[in-house]
Amino acid sequence: MRFEPSHERRSTLKKLATLSFAALVASSIMADAQTASLVAGKVVKVDSSAGKVTIDHEKIPNLDMEPMTMVFRAADPAVLKAVKAGDKIRFKADTVNGQLTVTAIEKAK
Repeated sequence: MRFEPSHERRSTLKKLATLSFAALVASSIMADAQTASLVAGKVVKVDSSAGKVTIDHEKIPNLDMEPMTMVFRAADPAVLKAVKAGDKIRFKADTVNGQLTVTAIEKAK
C-alpha cells in the first residue's frame, strides 16, 4: 500500500519549499551585498583625538568616489584604536551629516 499525500498537502509543501528557498536566496544576497560594500584601503594616518583617519582607498561605489587618499571622520572614534598607519583594511564609508564618515572598519585578512 502506498501513501499519497492529498493535493492540499502537496500544495502546502510546495509553498513551504518555495518560501524557504526564497529566504535562503535573500539572505545570501544580503550577505554578499554587505561584504561587497566594504572597500579595500590602507591606513595612512590616525588622528584619534580628532576622531579622523586618513585612508588611501579603492573606488567607493556608494559615494561615486574614485580611488584616492582622503580624510574620513569615524562614526565611532573608538574603532580607530584597532588600526594604525600602514594597516591594510576593509571599510565602509558614507556621508553622515554632510561629512565623509567611516561607518565600519576591519583589518584586511
